[in-house]
Amino acid sequence: MPFLGKEVRLARLFNQQSGRLFTVAFDHGVNRGVLPGIEKVGEKIAAVVAGGVDAVTLNKGIAEKFFPPHAGKVSLIMKSTGFSPYHKTYDAWYADVEEAIRLGADAISMGVILGEERQPEMLRHLGLLTKEAASAGLPVIAHIYPAGPLIADDQRYLPETIAYCARLGAELGVDVVKTWYTGSMETFAKVVEACPAKVVVAGGPKMDNPEDLFATTRDAIQAGAAGVTYGRNVWQYADPTAMVQALKAIIHGNGTPAEAMQILEAATC
Repeated sequence: MPFLGKEVRLARLFNQQSGRLFTVAFDHGVNRGVLPGIEKVGEKIAAVVAGGVDAVTLNKGIAEKFFPPHAGKVSLIMKSTGFSPYHKTYDAWYADVEEAIRLGADAISMGVILGEERQPEMLRHLGLLTKEAASAGLPVIAHIYPAGPLIADDQRYLPETIAYCARLGAELGVDVVKTWYTGSMETFAKVVEACPAKVVVAGGPKMDNPEDLFATTRDAIQAGAAGVTYGRNVWQYADPTAMVQALKAIIHGNGTPAEAMQILEAATC
C-alpha cells in the first residue's frame, strides 16, 4: 500500500485536471555548463513559474538560493546526480533524500546512463535511492538515457531501446521515468505500454521552430506520455513565460500545435 506522503506529493506534482506533469529543468549548470539562457538562472526560474509550470528541477544549491519565493506556487524536484562536460556518460551521485526533504521537494530525481561500463554502479545507486525515498514517502523520478558508448548511435532511439530504459526504471521502483521520444506516436505508445511507471518525454537541444516542438509534444501526449520535461526549449526561447503557456495548452488542455502557436504569437507580439 503506498505511503500517504508519496501520494500527497505526487498529487502536488501532477496537474489535477489533466493528470499530467509539465516540468522545466534547470540542472544544466552541472551537466553542460552555463549555457546561454541560464546565466541569470533566478530570473528564468521566475519566468517559467509565472507561466504556470507544474514543477522545476533544480540542483540543491540553486534551490536554496532561488526557490523560496516560489514555494506554494510550483513543485520542486531536487536533482541528486549529474554528468558533466568531462564525464559525459556517468551520473555522479551528490545529493540525498534527507536534503530533498529539508528543501521541501515533492520529488527527487536521479540520472542513469545505459550502455556505459559503469552502468551497474548507476543501477545500484538508483536501487538504493528508491529504497531510501520510499521510507520517506518521496517520489523518485529517473532520467534514463541510452547514451553510453556501448550502444550504437543508430540503436539509441529504437523503440525497444527506449522501452528498456523506461521498464528498467519501473523495475527498480521509480514513480516517473524521463527518457527520449522515439520519433513517432506508434513507437512511443509501445514504450508507454511496456512501462508500469509514468513516462515523461525529455526535450533535448532547442528546436529552431516552435511548431516542431509543439508537434512533438502533441504526438507524445497522444501516445500516452504522462507529460514532458523541457529545459533549453523553454528557457532559451525569447519569452519563456509565453512558451510555458503555449505548451500548457497542449499538455493540459489537449490543444493542437496551431492553437499553441496562436498563444505564443499573441503573447509575444
